[in-house]
Amino acid sequence: MKDVVGKKVIRVVAAVVENDGLYLITQRRESAQLPLLWEFPGGKVETDEADEDALRRELRERLDAEATIGRKLGEKVHEYDGYRVALALYQATLLEGKPLHAKRVRDFRWVSSADFDKYPFPDADQQTMDQLLGFSR
Repeated sequence: MKDVVGKKVIRVVAAVVENDGLYLITQRRESAQLPLLWEFPGGKVETDEADEDALRRELRERLDAEATIGRKLGEKVHEYDGYRVALALYQATLLEGKPLHAKRVRDFRWVSSADFDKYPFPDADQQTMDQLLGFSR
């Protein structure tokens, strides 16, 4: 998809999964774009795919997780060199009793928002977290 000025727009969804004051974050693989940075789990929305379906698929592919997708927390567009990312955050709840496995991510962690500063996030994720969720570093 392209916007009105011809820049490629990439639609991305991410899950905000909170459990007892800890948030699930994942680390990008070495071979990924923006390697080894941390983010809320999620990924690209495919053509003709609903956000919620994309997020469930990405959680399965990346963490072997099954989730219920809740309300949309917000969306923000971020400018990168030559393209834009439209990042939408959704509340999500993982099904209990199913362990997570790092399948298409390097690692995952449960961390408090106070510890986010110990994990480097991509600009789009950081700005969206700050604005929509009230986190700041």
